[in-house]
Amino acid sequence: MVKDNVIILLGPTAAGKTDLAMAIADNYPVDIISVDSAMIYKGLDIGTSKPDRSVLKVYPHKLIDIKRPDETYSVGKFCEDASYEIQQSLARGRVPLLVGGTMMYFNSLLNGLHDLPEANQQIRDEIEAMVQDKGLKYVHEILSQVDPIASARIHPNDPQRIQRALEVFYSSGEPISAHYIKTKDSVLSSYNVLPLVVNPDDRKDLHKRIATRFHKMLSLGFVEEVQSLYENKDKFADLPAIRAVGYSQVWQYLGGTYSYDELINRGIIATRQLAKRQITWLRKLAKNFTPIADTYSKSLHNLVYQHISSQCT
Repeated sequence: MVKDNVIILLGPTAAGKTDLAMAIADNYPVDIISVDSAMIYKGLDIGTSKPDRSVLKVYPHKLIDIKRPDETYSVGKFCEDASYEIQQSLARGRVPLLVGGTMMYFNSLLNGLHDLPEANQQIRDEIEAMVQDKGLKYVHEILSQVDPIASARIHPNDPQRIQRALEVFYSSGEPISAHYIKTKDSVLSSYNVLPLVVNPDDRKDLHKRIATRFHKMLSLGFVEEVQSLYENKDKFADLPAIRAVGYSQVWQYLGGTYSYDELINRGIIATRQLAKRQITWLRKLAKNFTPIADTYSKSLHNLVYQHISSQCT
């Protein structure tokens, strides 16, 4: 059976992935599919370095602006949506190009999802009420009793993962650690994949890019973007969208926790830490990927040409 061609391009934040994707799109019939857990949210534009509307008119990105900040979105749903967009792109006779830096999304696409039960809103609400009433420490202790393996892996101050682990236990009767053993087939297993990775060798240069980009975000109105959400802080305060790097720091600045200078310093540091975590992921996830430079080159052009021209059976 002939396998259809797919390209994936991943790398840490500020590594130049978007520019590379657009350069590939200038030369080949690709459809860009975003693999970014923050760009899915409408209104989170500046702080995610989302391409602006004029760019998106020329280079449409799938899986951008598909959810409101107050809507939930899971890794499982992302895999479903990505699979759909890949199939639609191939049906148009084009090549899907998946681009981003959310390593958990890429890991699930490449290696499959753990076979977890669907979210149960009633149980989730009950656990949330328990957190509000008894505190997160108490809930983490309950998790340690029903699933000591997961409890040891999850930080006591990580409410989202603690609550999800308990939700899985209460809805399925099995600890989440048992579900980790069961894995569904990966989305990309049936395709001929060209795996590309941008992993800057010069860490100082990456840090400089991160600082420059954060200052640019602020000059473009990043604080004002978050202010529009902060005006409804009771609605948005605990949502994943607000915990995104950069947004969390601006949120705390608006709440008076940080001065403006502290916001800048902490925002840059948090972004550097994100890049470090992403690079750690890459060492394992992308160890067999083809490394590429952060600028479009003849060698990259030839790589893509050879891949698109090939067929895999």
